[in-house]
Amino acid sequence: MKRVIGIGGIFFKANDPEKLAAWYKKHLGFEVEDWGGVRFQENAGADLKPKRQSHIVWSPFEAKTDYFKPSEKPFMINYRVHDLDALLAQLRSEGIDVDKAEKSEFGYFGWIMDPEGNRIELWEPPVKQ
Repeated sequence: MKRVIGIGGIFFKANDPEKLAAWYKKHLGFEVEDWGGVRFQENAGADLKPKRQSHIVWSPFEAKTDYFKPSEKPFMINYRVHDLDALLAQLRSEGIDVDKAEKSEFGYFGWIMDPEGNRIELWEPPVKQ
């Protein structure tokens, strides 16, 4: 019997959940529902070209990691995107500070912070081979 088959949700505390949800809706396009959360449907955007890899990574980091800096929070959330360059340009035009962006064999990454100091990693997966 396989006990865990995936991630069912991400839940965290916020100082002002409604304000934070509005920020994510405005800047990252989250479709915030009446109950205050967002449902990401598997295979949503399956018609997008080029096809991209689709998976979820679970990875504990060392307690002393600097990878989440400048956030002081003990977590970072990575969101899949289809066109990172276009999104980063839009975020910059909206006054969002884009910390950096870099490409690797794992895809294309960009980092920002939300208004409550949570580190956000935006990830454009590599093209599916």
